[in-house]
Amino acid sequence: MPRRSRTLAALCAAAVVGSLVLAPGSTAEPIPEPAPDYCGQQCHHILPPGQNGNATFAELVAHMLLGTRPPHSDDQLAKYDRLAGGYRELTTGTIDDFFNDNSFGVRPDDVERTYRPREDVTIVRDKTAGIPHVYGTTRSGTAYGAGYATAEDKLFLMDAMRRAGRGEVTPFAGGAPANRQLEQQFFTVSPYTEQELQQQIDTVARRGERGRQALEDAKSYVDGINEYIQKSYNGRYFPGEYVATGHVDPITNAGRIEPFRLTDLVVLASLIGAQFGGGGGNEVQNAVARMSLHERFGPERGEQIWAAFRAENDPEAISTIHDGQSFPYGTTPADPRGVVLPDPGSVSAQQLIFDPTGSAVEAAEPATRPESSNPPPTTDDPVESLRGIFDDGVVPGGMGQARGMSNALVVSGAHTESGHPVAVFGPQTGYFSPQLLTLQELQGPGISSKGASFAGLSFYTLLGRGQDYAWSATTASQDMIDSYAVELCEPDGRPATKDSNFYRFRGECLPMQTVERKNAWQPNLGDNTPQGSYRLVSFRTRYGPVTHRATVDGKPVAFAQARSTFLHEVDSIIGFQKFNDPGAITSAADFQRAAHDVNYTFNWFYADATDTAYFNSGANVVRKPDVDPSMPIAGDPAFEWQGWNPADNTAAYAPFDEHPNSINQDYYISWNNKQAPGTAGAKAEKGAVQRGDLLDRRVAEHIASGGKFDRVTLTQAMADAGVTDLRAERVLPDLLRLIDGQPITDPETAALVDRLRAWLADGGRRVETSPGSKEYAHTEAIELLDAWWPRLVRGEFEPAVGADAYRAMTDMMQINESPSGWQNGEPGLHVGQGHQGSAFQFGWFGQVSKDIRAVLGEPMPGGFGEPLCGGGDAGACRQMLLDTLRQAAETPATDTYPGDADCKPGDQWCADAILQTKIGGISQQKISWQNRPTYQQVVEFPTHR
Repeated sequence: MPRRSRTLAALCAAAVVGSLVLAPGSTAEPIPEPAPDYCGQQCHHILPPGQNGNATFAELVAHMLLGTRPPHSDDQLAKYDRLAGGYRELTTGTIDDFFNDNSFGVRPDDVERTYRPREDVTIVRDKTAGIPHVYGTTRSGTAYGAGYATAEDKLFLMDAMRRAGRGEVTPFAGGAPANRQLEQQFFTVSPYTEQELQQQIDTVARRGERGRQALEDAKSYVDGINEYIQKSYNGRYFPGEYVATGHVDPITNAGRIEPFRLTDLVVLASLIGAQFGGGGGNEVQNAVARMSLHERFGPERGEQIWAAFRAENDPEAISTIHDGQSFPYGTTPADPRGVVLPDPGSVSAQQLIFDPTGSAVEAAEPATRPESSNPPPTTDDPVESLRGIFDDGVVPGGMGQARGMSNALVVSGAHTESGHPVAVFGPQTGYFSPQLLTLQELQGPGISSKGASFAGLSFYTLLGRGQDYAWSATTASQDMIDSYAVELCEPDGRPATKDSNFYRFRGECLPMQTVERKNAWQPNLGDNTPQGSYRLVSFRTRYGPVTHRATVDGKPVAFAQARSTFLHEVDSIIGFQKFNDPGAITSAADFQRAAHDVNYTFNWFYADATDTAYFNSGANVVRKPDVDPSMPIAGDPAFEWQGWNPADNTAAYAPFDEHPNSINQDYYISWNNKQAPGTAGAKAEKGAVQRGDLLDRRVAEHIASGGKFDRVTLTQAMADAGVTDLRAERVLPDLLRLIDGQPITDPETAALVDRLRAWLADGGRRVETSPGSKEYAHTEAIELLDAWWPRLVRGEFEPAVGADAYRAMTDMMQINESPSGWQNGEPGLHVGQGHQGSAFQFGWFGQVSKDIRAVLGEPMPGGFGEPLCGGGDAGACRQMLLDTLRQAAETPATDTYPGDADCKPGDQWCADAILQTKIGGISQQKISWQNRPTYQQVVEFPTHR
């Protein structure tokens, strides 16, 4: 469409629905005085792409036709992007070029808008980023203002996510395969009835004065959300996505935006907990992989290889706590009892979808549409310009996968230039437009905070700062989910089959409880998917939802997941309430105690002017001492959690002192690595090589050399790690040592090795030749390693363990987590959600390193015993490396980087690039890859109360 026509169409849209363009303006309200702030302008933060995630219908049409974006929807993206190529030039004088000031209050010259949605609350929006600063004269007003402001910024996002958490996206937004995939993933994890959602609210409300206050805060917050919904609907400045999904008519305004309920907050909490705050649940996959090794090698040798691969308590693994303390949790006992191993080939996933009709009959394979742009409209009609914008889903496919991300660097005052602690930390929550997190300042009775919260849960700041302290978290993923095998039965005594829906529990043959969602959809403006319907059915035992069925010694069983946070999704509210209360947090020890009230698995970090602290939270159940939590367990009282009550899913939990915790260690780093010696990871990634090594090395070496940190140098350490390829820094040197054991006689092969060596000597980084060039320095070496990695892993392990065991082990943990999600050894195999920045958390990095070093003759604690590569022969292993390296060099770039809707095949930079995945209609520009928190704080408090 010619630009002039698009301009006319946009003007037409504004004329037809002109009142949609502008939200209510500022009123002449006085600006409240800022709260006490002890950071002295030394607190900064950033959250791309921008604070504003709402676009009116007219703004959405203008974006489609002209490419314009609403104010504050992308004004933090360039700053965020700038650090990847500019961190070496960072100074205290230029920190504002990369981060925004995170001081309390708003400078008079930075006030954009001041308004009072209710008499007891004033909201001030700043010009810099459009962040709401909420000042309540009552506590209810503060929470109300938080709800109102969050709805102003993220209403459609919140609405879509509450539907996802309930497993009801398709009736709301259409039957696109991505919508189906998302609702299925979340419903599988948290299949609650409405009564159970309310029950969780009631449980928290009974937890003393703080529980009662939390309920009142949540009610006021929901009231604020619903007030904005009503005002924006009446004023016709609600998000335009409600038009695209058919909920409101753009001309007549006929339709409805459903108000929020308290139970929606429970749903959102369960959704966030499932993505970022869980650990475990892989026991069936573990059992299959372990059995395959036993079948190949026999029990003794097979168990040795399994233990090395599992890396449960690897002595070489980097730990956040390194001061000599040990915190045993989740490890395998010497002589476990109650382990249930399914018969080979008998495991099948529990059926979820029933009675599909129409388009639901087809498998839910998400369509691929660009995230960095919208397809140009084929019409100049304002309404029709939105036709099909959600054919690939209103919420992206793959979003429901559990995520373990985030990093933290905290250095005590003993090792800083100022003598005060310095922290650079934040959560990696992926990249979305709008972002899942929202920024805010909250000031009111008993609340004084500023930072980030998940939209829809922002009546408290979840990650941020108080008056004289700051805090953040990383995903911990210790094991708080177990899989119980229950024997299937029939109530009339007939022989049971795998399809039987009754199970034995404490001597009785009980029916499985079923929780259903009956979802039906029709085509709408945004989603052209034909009509369809299905039932989603979760089968639940007393232990929890059924995930798999199998046979054990020929008898049919079901595997049910017991999760310690099931039916307790909002118990963490008390801890977050304390984080925001300046009266509750006056010391590092206070913060640790508050973190202990959080039942999800997070690593919490704290810094004030004098102290630093760490605490690993989570509802860590106390298991029987002879139970192996990494394997399926027999459904028998002898192997159940200690003190477990199936009526409310409560149990005995590890006390405070048994959680990994520390105050004023010389430094803390975390990148989802091992928490402490003795603490087992739920998966196999916390081993000898883990991305936390990249942070630890930079901090430890600087301190060991007598160096002192400040905000600049600690940020630079984080940023340098964030553009470094873990495989290059930590594994490639060992590969080269083995290759260098003999001269390379082939000149072409020698040139390949030299190419890798030169890249390694230059730091092994994936950085542009210059900012904005969209081409990596050492591009050929990077492509070579990307193509080589899956070939060398297969060549190293598959001949030794066999094809069946190799596949079972890759099903348990992928061999690679590249920035693009490709290069996993199978054509077309893409792992995770592409273009999401986070990389190198999962992969066989430690396993490769241990085996290669063993081949080199090094003693290998926690190793495979006899090396696997080349049958333990160094010459054969070396030859495999050279052969696969030559194969990698011959691999076309279009195979290594297959391309997608946003990138052409073979485009290396684009394959890695970060995209802000659309949740709604506003797209964002690509930015260069960096492995970094989405929301990030840089803090150094010079004084305290």
